Amino acid sequence: MKAKVAFLHGPGDLRVEEIELSDPGDNQVLVQLKACGICGSDVECFEGLSAEGRYDIGPYTPGHEWAGEIVQVGKGVTTLKPGDKVTGDCVMHCGICRNCKDGLMPSACLNMREGGFRPDSPGGMGEYLIIEESFAHRFPDTWSWEEGAWVETFSIGYFGLWGNNGYVDASDDVVILGAGPIGLSALMVAKTSGAQVINVEPLESRRQIAANYGADVVIDPSAVDLKEEVFKLTEGRGASIVVEASGNDQAIASIFDVAGHSARVGLIGHSVGRKVPVEIGLTIWKTLRITGSGGTKNFGQKTIRFMDRIRDRFDVTGLITHRFSFDQIHDAFKVAVEEKDKALKVMLLFA
Repeated sequence: MKAKVAFLHGPGDLRVEEIELSDPGDNQVLVQLKACGICGSDVECFEGLSAEGRYDIGPYTPGHEWAGEIVQVGKGVTTLKPGDKVTGDCVMHCGICRNCKDGLMPSACLNMREGGFRPDSPGGMGEYLIIEESFAHRFPDTWSWEEGAWVETFSIGYFGLWGNNGYVDASDDVVILGAGPIGLSALMVAKTSGAQVINVEPLESRRQIAANYGADVVIDPSAVDLKEEVFKLTEGRGASIVVEASGNDQAIASIFDVAGHSARVGLIGHSVGRKVPVEIGLTIWKTLRITGSGGTKNFGQKTIRFMDRIRDRFDVTGLITHRFSFDQIHDAFKVAVEEKDKALKVMLLFA
């Protein structure tokens, strides 16, 4: 069976090629792609600004925010069937190495694969993909393909608050740094819990989106003293939860200023590869609890249930700013790269 699939060969070198697909293995499913988002991580790999995409070991198919329909299953597959709507995990663990057996995060796996970032784990920017049953998650038939393609993004914002023994409730003052897709996902999660949410975002258009999606206060960090403003809004306490969803150096440094005593800090914005000067001593005197999350652990099904139960309150597809057909993939990347301020989420759609 032949299929058209995109391969990233290096910075700026994205090629659509026709390949011969094998049948899925015993524990695998063959998925016909229907939608795939272009993430900021995909853009940075395309630009050559991130080492996450491993085209240094071979061309790979990008796209970790995908949704599609199962068309064939391996003989050992028991929980999925042709016709099911599915999406998939990004960070994929082997389950048998010593770190997996110790129950560590998938990112600790000694044989870790990352869907859409490596030659051995193709992403969703192609007509079809093959993935193991254990990493594929069925979502409701009532959902659109675009909603299914949002699950991976939403899971990161969700995990940033609830993963690694985190929690949020109506007593919390939550500061979310960044109003990109992941920051906005965290915003929806925090508002579902009834917390006061303060979103910090320098772009006016994104501040407006954050307000539309429930932020109680939106702050332009370039216009005010951020620490003073946050402490004023929290009656002198500071934030009880800080979610860093931007990966921006200034935002990362501001964590230690805006956090209140005993705050829970979730780091979900990418900044690996850079040294960011911060006042780390405040971690001691404020007794901060800081957790990171490279991927999520056991959150695929939970994310789908969570999104389904808030679906009447929050429309994630309203955050899609640009749509392109798969045969317009080069135009889609051009917009994602050159119009970052406007392109909140670029979505590829398949016929």
